[in-house]
Amino acid sequence: MSYPGYPPSDGYPAFPGYPPTGQESVYPPAGQYTYPAVPGGYPPAGGGTYPAAPPSAGFPGAGYPAPGGYPGAPQAGGMPPYPGGAGFGVPPAGPGFGGYPQPPAQNYAGGGPAQIPVGFPGGQAPSPMPGPPAAMVQGTQGTIRAAADFDAGRDAEILRKAMKGFGTDEQAIIDVVANRSNDQRQKIKAAFKTMYGKDLIKDLKSELSGNVEELILALFMPSTYYDAWSLRHAMKGAGTQESVLIEILCTRTNQEIREIVNCYKSEFGRDIEQDIRADTSGHFERLLISMCQGNRDENQTVDYQKAQEDAQRLYQAGEGRLGTDESCFNMVLATRSFPQLKATVEAYSRIANRDLLSSIDREFSGNVERGLKTIVQCALNRPAFFAERLYHSMKGAGTDDSTLIRIVVTRSEIDLVQIKQMFTQMYQKTLATMIASDTSGDYRRLLLAIVGQ
Repeated sequence: MSYPGYPPSDGYPAFPGYPPTGQESVYPPAGQYTYPAVPGGYPPAGGGTYPAAPPSAGFPGAGYPAPGGYPGAPQAGGMPPYPGGAGFGVPPAGPGFGGYPQPPAQNYAGGGPAQIPVGFPGGQAPSPMPGPPAAMVQGTQGTIRAAADFDAGRDAEILRKAMKGFGTDEQAIIDVVANRSNDQRQKIKAAFKTMYGKDLIKDLKSELSGNVEELILALFMPSTYYDAWSLRHAMKGAGTQESVLIEILCTRTNQEIREIVNCYKSEFGRDIEQDIRADTSGHFERLLISMCQGNRDENQTVDYQKAQEDAQRLYQAGEGRLGTDESCFNMVLATRSFPQLKATVEAYSRIANRDLLSSIDREFSGNVERGLKTIVQCALNRPAFFAERLYHSMKGAGTDDSTLIRIVVTRSEIDLVQIKQMFTQMYQKTLATMIASDTSGDYRRLLLAIVGQ
């Protein structure tokens, strides 16, 4: 299946309205990849590009509880009640995994930014670029950071007063939960039970309802548990929410995937692979099973010779033959590191004279197409992928509140700052503006408090 006007015969034009006045030297950098951000095809008429993520220190890894630290697994097969107690563990020490995509100014061990060598392929392939040092400092890109001078007991008292007596002080609740890290919220839950002998989550559920209740409960879930809960919810009962499976399993790091799989087993008494096999089929099932292994190469060194070979392999598996060798696409996209995949995409465009996303459009359909595209999009610009998901959750009639809540919550301490920047560049409006026009009441106030203006 092909889409008109892709790729444009005169090359890939800049994203409408870009670069910003006075920043022509910054957006977009040379060699920027293209993939569109609007529904109905890849890309919109006239082409389009995602600007690169602005220079930064990279993405931090999310801090997740240690495996096995989750309380009270329910009986196998059922959706669990929201966990109310403490004991979710402490985020692992050490720098987080991240760096997707590599910001234009990211310095590597060799002293300069990683760049695709000019003139490659053809002639002698360059030696692999050295990777970043293992102890590279990761700068936070989240809109929520741990509060200074944090006092769990004081916050528990504030929440107790907000819910005590007639009526509820929703603003007091918002002021606390939107300005504490996930780890701090777990400490508040524990302090609340210690001080008052009551479960904070049950009290909150009795005082709140609707979307604001779902949002606050999501904020109080340990990060890994929330991903595992979302996956279970997507596969429980009649029908399957395939977009949720793709969004989580195709975008998380190895460490995140392994902790999600362990949590899914310990909390719900179920094997996630068995549930995936029961709810999906064919090449989509195989892609998700591959993702569940959490075994993607995480070496940040880019081997340009391998990128050239993989690009040729993908071309021969798709555009260069009658029919499609789906297993080849699965193998390359499920195993290569994201920086390596980014180099492969660039090499592919030179070999096939079209973008890899366009070839996936032509060779695949349905959920496996969406899953493969998600992996490629995250290799090119992960914040832009989530910006696109947020946009479509609010575009048109009605709002996909669960997707809006899930992305805002799960990215709030990782890369929501960059997602906001991508959103503005791609849609010429701020994320906060669109949230304000699509939501209302305490739900809107809490979302805006998390996202920031």
